[in-house]
Amino acid sequence: MALPVPALDDRQFQDLVDDAKRLVAQRCPEWTDHNVSDPGVTLIEAVASMVDQLIYRLNRVPELHYRHFLNLLGVRPHPPTAARTDVTFRLSAAQPESVVVPGGTAVATPRTETEEPVVFTTLHDLRIAPAAFQALVTAPASGGPVDRTGALRLDDGIPAFSEDPHPGDALLVGLTQPVPGCMLLLRFGARVEGHGVDPRDPPWAWEAWDGEGWTACELGSDDTGGLNRSGDVVLHVPPSHTWSTVLRQRAGWLRCRVTPPRPGRPSYTSPPRVRALTAEVVGGTVPVIHAEETRDEVIGVSEGVPGQRFSLQHGPVVPGDQPLLVESGPRDDPEEWWEVDSFADSGPDDRHLVLDAVAGQIVLGPAVREPDGSLRRFGAVPVKGATLRVPSYRSGGGRRGNVARGRITDQRSPVPFVSSVVNRHPAAGGTDQEGVEDASIRGPLGLRTRERAVTREDYELLARQAAPDVARVRCVPATGSDAVRVLVVPRVDVGDRELAPADLEPSDRTLEAIRAHLDARRCLGARVVVEPPRYQGVTVVAQVTARRRATLERVEQRTTDALRRFLHPLHGGPDGEGWPFGRPVQLGEVFAVLQRVSGVEAVQDVQLFAADLGSGARTRPVHRLDLDPNALALSYDHQVRVDPS
Repeated sequence: MALPVPALDDRQFQDLVDDAKRLVAQRCPEWTDHNVSDPGVTLIEAVASMVDQLIYRLNRVPELHYRHFLNLLGVRPHPPTAARTDVTFRLSAAQPESVVVPGGTAVATPRTETEEPVVFTTLHDLRIAPAAFQALVTAPASGGPVDRTGALRLDDGIPAFSEDPHPGDALLVGLTQPVPGCMLLLRFGARVEGHGVDPRDPPWAWEAWDGEGWTACELGSDDTGGLNRSGDVVLHVPPSHTWSTVLRQRAGWLRCRVTPPRPGRPSYTSPPRVRALTAEVVGGTVPVIHAEETRDEVIGVSEGVPGQRFSLQHGPVVPGDQPLLVESGPRDDPEEWWEVDSFADSGPDDRHLVLDAVAGQIVLGPAVREPDGSLRRFGAVPVKGATLRVPSYRSGGGRRGNVARGRITDQRSPVPFVSSVVNRHPAAGGTDQEGVEDASIRGPLGLRTRERAVTREDYELLARQAAPDVARVRCVPATGSDAVRVLVVPRVDVGDRELAPADLEPSDRTLEAIRAHLDARRCLGARVVVEPPRYQGVTVVAQVTARRRATLERVEQRTTDALRRFLHPLHGGPDGEGWPFGRPVQLGEVFAVLQRVSGVEAVQDVQLFAADLGSGARTRPVHRLDLDPNALALSYDHQVRVDPS
């Protein structure tokens, strides 16, 4: 059997004749004789015969020609993007001197019998600086700060907050120096006096001064029960931590601030008392990328002619934060050649290059012969015999880099005094190279936008072009004085666990890349806001009956997984391509999903609730859950009961 030939235009001879006669009846009603004997109909059939032959030949155009046309238009597949995350290096013990983890240090996931390790490299140097406790200040919400450093020596200690703790009360800890990006161990001596709180969830927030305000610290662990017993508090200090002055004491200041308790949780009725405090730096956090860095690579020698191509040793090339740089000539005084999108605006003296990231090739400017016979150069040409070098580039990327939290545990490059490494958050942002079919579809759409954002489709296409690692993009056109809103859903992979709202927050780097790309292409006067969409939590409470000989635990797990898949922003919905924006959730659809689960004999009862993703509170059960036009459904905390048959 021959391969089916795609029909670019499936109209045949008789279809063309019928269309022409229909137009004749609409535009020339006085022409009433449509029989084959009419000379006008004979002319229609003659033209239809010629058009039919043209359509036949058009439908024989091979895919190879179509791709050549796309190449002439400059359409290139998007290169893979590299997953990123942060890893924390923990010291074997606090050190009196700074420990430096060099940029380019390799860490990886463990090798298994079925999978090769996924290797990441640090993006820059990490300096783990030593620091110690210097000062302690209490700052009640309704009063001024008070230095309590000397009072720590008293047997009774000091109250951490005011006698009647209120949100805004703070305990300030001063360090001998700032510890940006470091892992800090605070060792408290305390006793049970901070009554009223849940020791597993105290209403507090740890923050660090960044020069302009207080930035949240991530709480690694707390075994003090909210400062109600002696123990350790481990903080991951943000990289923006810097010097500050409180009560004339210059230090690296942190603070523990009382916050309003979450719904259903208690707050402090009396303050805890701190009797002793020490501080030491036990580690640090640095961003890593799933890509291999190559430095100072010689790519070839110039022949002194336009249009030269040079291949890199490693590919595909992962897009970086800065354009690719190539140096030519002597190392002590090199000429620099910078990456541009195209040579359209390059003059004969511009040292420009174009990077084919997928093929791993560097292309220099061509020369085009003008109608008068002269040559016009688009970009300068390195002198003949000059050696070309790439100071640095990264290669790799792909979806394999989207590893789960806690998977990066191997140190490929040993660092003195470092005992372990781990990623506290999953890696995200890795995508494979764009397929040829997707690039073929995108090419004609790009011709329509012409790198200008006018319509809603233009904004969506250009946003995907700026950040190929995003999964979904939706543009909300401006109404009146409102801004154009571009809603971005990142591509995430969290394994079997339920998606959390934090997993669907695009990174600041992705949002800024899209915002900058659209800002250069928007209409004059348009204001663009790039943000994540609103997610509506959906909770299903169901009671089902399992089939005979079915394992109840497995049926419960399959049922929960089916609900999570159906109400998934990226893979859910009726067609499995992500829950449609604004589409309501129907109770009948949920019932049908449960009925199709393997091992379910009958669905006894189903209830549908709207859930608040922040507090977890649920509304009354509904048969139809309506969503905002630009909101997405998100599965949240389903409850399934499975009864034996």
